Amino acid sequence: MATFFIHQKITAFANQYWIFDGRSGEAGQLLAFAHQKRFAFRERFLFFTDESKAHEAFHIQARQVLDFGASYDVADSDGRSLGVFRKAFAASLLRSTWEVIDPSTGEPLVVARERSVPVAVIRRLWDWIPFIGDAPFFIKYHFDLTDPRTGAAVGEYFKTTRFRDHYRLVIEDRYLDAIDWRTFISLGVAMDALQGR
Repeated sequence: MATFFIHQKITAFANQYWIFDGRSGEAGQLLAFAHQKRFAFRERFLFFTDESKAHEAFHIQARQVLDFGASYDVADSDGRSLGVFRKAFAASLLRSTWEVIDPSTGEPLVVARERSVPVAVIRRLWDWIPFIGDAPFFIKYHFDLTDPRTGAAVGEYFKTTRFRDHYRLVIEDRYLDAIDWRTFISLGVAMDALQGR
């Protein structure tokens, strides 16, 4: 199983993410540093080789502007496609659901679905409370990753801390043979940054 750790820091004008190799069971080598300007009309995340932001490694670009069911392209610094994922809007009305898709057919290859219906309901009710908004930070998200063709579990994505946005993403190695690891990293960042969309 491949393991990645995703740590987020929120600043006044940007979301920042550190992605670490987690094969040792804890955060090891820094694999990428992500920077996303807040309040953008068309979502774009840049991933760099380190915090200096001197060299772009890859990026995420939304295909649509402020679309609840938008698709997101993952591409390297030269614009070569690495993968595509999207928010499954209808399925997300109850539990947040994301799909890594085959770019040639549009069919889902891996589905990430929020595990707990009660937690999903609490988050949605909380969002409707006036003057409060975003779901409480102490709620721990947990997503199950499955292969929709077989129903088999292929990984998971979950918040590891209660008061900070630290996540662990686990994927079966054989899926990394078919889908570029940077697509899964991008999905993990998007599931935090775009959770309320």
